[in-house]
Amino acid sequence: MPDNDPVLQLASRCGIQPHFYDVWDKRREVSATTLQALLASMGIAVKECHHRDAAIAELEARAWRRPLSAVQVVHAHEMSPRIALNLPATYTTALNWRLTEEHGRIHEGTIDPRTLEALSRHTLNGIEYQRRAFPLPFMPEPGYHLFALAPADADQDQLANMTLIVAPSRCHAAPALQNGGRAWGISTQLYAIRSQRNWGIGDFTDLTALIDHAARLGADALGLNPLHVLFPHNPAHRSPYSPSSRLFFNSLYLDIDKIIELDGNDSLRQSVSEADFQQRLLALRERERVDYPGVAAVKFPTLEALFANFQKEALVTDSERAAAFREFKQQGGEPLYYHALFEALQAHFSAQQPPLLGWSAWPPEYRDPASPAVEAFASAHADRIEFYLYLQWQVASQLAAAVERAREAGLRLGLYLDLAVGVDQEGAEAWAHQRVYATGASVGAPPDLYNLKGQNWGLPPLIPIALTDTGYALFIATLRNNMRYAHALRIDHVMGLMRLYWVPAGATAADGAFVHYPLNDLLGILALESQRNQCFIIGEDLGTVPDEVREGLTPRGVLSYRVMYFEKQDDGRFKPPVEYPAQALAAISTHDLPTLAGFWEDVDLQVRAELDLFPTDELRQQQEQERAEDRAQLLSALRQEKILKNTTTLNSGQSPRMTDELATAIHRFVARTPSQLMLVQIEDALGQREAVNLPATTDEHPNWQRKLSVPLEDFDEHPLLRNIAAAVNAERGRPSEKSRS
Repeated sequence: MPDNDPVLQLASRCGIQPHFYDVWDKRREVSATTLQALLASMGIAVKECHHRDAAIAELEARAWRRPLSAVQVVHAHEMSPRIALNLPATYTTALNWRLTEEHGRIHEGTIDPRTLEALSRHTLNGIEYQRRAFPLPFMPEPGYHLFALAPADADQDQLANMTLIVAPSRCHAAPALQNGGRAWGISTQLYAIRSQRNWGIGDFTDLTALIDHAARLGADALGLNPLHVLFPHNPAHRSPYSPSSRLFFNSLYLDIDKIIELDGNDSLRQSVSEADFQQRLLALRERERVDYPGVAAVKFPTLEALFANFQKEALVTDSERAAAFREFKQQGGEPLYYHALFEALQAHFSAQQPPLLGWSAWPPEYRDPASPAVEAFASAHADRIEFYLYLQWQVASQLAAAVERAREAGLRLGLYLDLAVGVDQEGAEAWAHQRVYATGASVGAPPDLYNLKGQNWGLPPLIPIALTDTGYALFIATLRNNMRYAHALRIDHVMGLMRLYWVPAGATAADGAFVHYPLNDLLGILALESQRNQCFIIGEDLGTVPDEVREGLTPRGVLSYRVMYFEKQDDGRFKPPVEYPAQALAAISTHDLPTLAGFWEDVDLQVRAELDLFPTDELRQQQEQERAEDRAQLLSALRQEKILKNTTTLNSGQSPRMTDELATAIHRFVARTPSQLMLVQIEDALGQREAVNLPATTDEHPNWQRKLSVPLEDFDEHPLLRNIAAAVNAERGRPSEKSRS
């Protein structure tokens, strides 16, 4: 397409990249069809020529006719902020400005537009506009402030206002990791925890028990899978990386026995204690995989009964507990209310025959959160909305208790939570925030060596222009709600702060394009929320990372994510520990990769072959050969570090077997790195061979279902777990087997 093509111009203005280089360093041109489809997903019609001209005119008007943008992010380390003003070139009227700081302090002054530096010019409908720079005479404290303009003539109304976000230069730095400090933690999938008391799925009480185990082992952090809320009406939808919302949390993790209303309900206690019910719980506990529908079938009716008791005992009497519930709802505001409203609506439509799953399947009048039909439903079903508010209240209480337990146990880095890259297109967040989500597209990845057809993750992307027009409100709320319970937050696919690969609805993953985001603005907000919540940040930056992202993350104190499997020299040798960066989290594997034992024994390759996931036998044989070479190189690296002197008895060729000695040595190897934080996967420390998740599969592989092979109560005496903890502590300077409770 020629550079002056209207579709290309629109794509450029909306951040769509017209070409990109793939993993084979081949330039790929994005088709006009893809560009048009992605523009349409952003709400920009371009099918007809007159639509394109109108869209360009609308974007130009939006950029120039507003005296102030909706939001501007400045950085505290800069000189004084320069506020961009858009005014007609002939505008000479003096302007009064007012800056209201977040905590109420007001600063005022007057601007003579004629004295301001002109940054750029644009003619719109015959009128010349100028973008001028107003140097604010001081730098406000980091925070969210309101900047307003009004004509100096006091009789006229305010001209414009915007949010001015002042960001610190760096994210929060954990004191335990400063001045050469190094620590380690344990990572787990919460649902996978076995215990003698849970209801078939790991819960928040299991989490507090695991915190105590971690403390006794000498760990300083406990990492978790995303705890985002999923779909109560469809518990089989189990991927924590495809949540209904990232703003709220999964009520299936609630420990029923810890909810106060159970104490005052003798009838319910008796029902739960009956032999038949206990037999159902035992069967759920003994299953090798989490039976999500089965767990939901015992938990949610019990939660309904507890809520009914709360209504009867607390709300009717207007007790202190009722007051605490009202305060929780008030603090949650509209986002919490609309989430609960969505849950009530989805429960209502799921009960119909046939079930209407997902808001795009609802009757049209219910797809708009602001519609009269939705308002009428809310009035008629206030009790149902209250139930889902109650669930989030209980989750907040139990999660806060886990955070406090981590503090009491002496985990210096506390809970390490995971923020998924997006939300499911049929979930609460996409329904409530349709203005900022492109529901006609999905986030994914272009073709690469492991996924030759590319990937479509089924997650609607945020629209960059809409994100800025709303002052980044959803991004801010997402960070804030997750950091509330985290001392560390992992940003999944951190490259998404700069760009995401969009796939149009109905297209193949190979027919997508990269869309750019305002990286510096998003990093500034990330630093601000990180500092406020005393939460340090890990950026999951695996794969090909643009230089711009690295250059943005490193100076802001974001830890890189280094996985041993990928840390190799150009000649295939594993990097020695000394070559790992200090500002990083080091790990052997991740939930999307084979466990250590699975890697060593080719379990993942065998599973891929059984599922016919290799396009050709040649590729399968090539990866088997590469794995054998990896084993040999890893043994060589261990010898070089004098960690494992005698490796002659270890077969790295055909039919290799992982041993406890070798697993401990490999953990010692990674622990020796200068990286500030190391994570030990609990699956590796228990010797498990099967992976948590196999990308590019759904029902053909038990993703997000496998339980740990060892119950929680046996962790203290597990020899491999103890040996790995002792080895890691020896390298990182922490004594094991201590109680910090």
